[in-house]
Amino acid sequence: MKRRIFFQNSALVTTGALAGCAVPSVAQQPAKTPFQVAATTIPIVGTDAVFPVRRIYCIGRNYAAHSREMGSDPNREPPFFFQKPTDAVQYVAAGTVADHPYPTLTKNYHYEAELVAAIGVGGRDIPVDKALDHVYGYTLGLDMTRRDLQRASGDEKKPWEIGKSFDKSAPIGAIHRVSQSGHFAKGAIWLKVNGTTKQSADLNQMIWSVAEQISKLSLAFELFPGDIIYSGTPENVGPVVRGDVIAMHIDGLPDLSVKIV
Repeated sequence: MKRRIFFQNSALVTTGALAGCAVPSVAQQPAKTPFQVAATTIPIVGTDAVFPVRRIYCIGRNYAAHSREMGSDPNREPPFFFQKPTDAVQYVAAGTVADHPYPTLTKNYHYEAELVAAIGVGGRDIPVDKALDHVYGYTLGLDMTRRDLQRASGDEKKPWEIGKSFDKSAPIGAIHRVSQSGHFAKGAIWLKVNGTTKQSADLNQMIWSVAEQISKLSLAFELFPGDIIYSGTPENVGPVVRGDVIAMHIDGLPDLSVKIV
């Protein structure tokens, strides 16, 4: 009798597993881990919810003038992407000036002001005309760069990670849902250091639009909710030192500001 009950229970477990249904007693038990890893989230404006960050994608050289200043030909170069880790996120609340640490190993620390798209619906091989349906919201952010390390890596044909993908290298504002903000195809984007304008352009000067970026990116990676995309920076990137205050702006979004410490 005990043997029969054992096999009946085993069959139930197997059936549940094959059907994709976890047995309730198992499903309620969290996996055991040796330590906890904090989730990375960004507040969502107008709600008490937060946006969970899965991956941070960045497009390189997406404004013609910036592409030229970095030594590339914007008329021939296809879009390319790199990633930052989720702990690169440094949330900066609107109306505040957050302390931003000057990182180690660099003597040439650069700002890059960018529009950021937050993905709410994933997919592969997304057509351009459907791409914006996958956007949950937008914000603005800085792609901070250890330029000397990035250039040295490039010269040596090595990956960019040490120049781009370090702690707090992605200061970012709160997410504004598309239903609040609409989509961003044009509008001023600028950055000031200590009150002096350094970058000034229009979002319509992007070589690849947000929709095109999503479409191209989805050919290489399956996109998922929680992915965010830094959409490239205008020309006149440049260095900052400790004590400098960066303020950046995109029409329709609250300004973002940090002090280098």
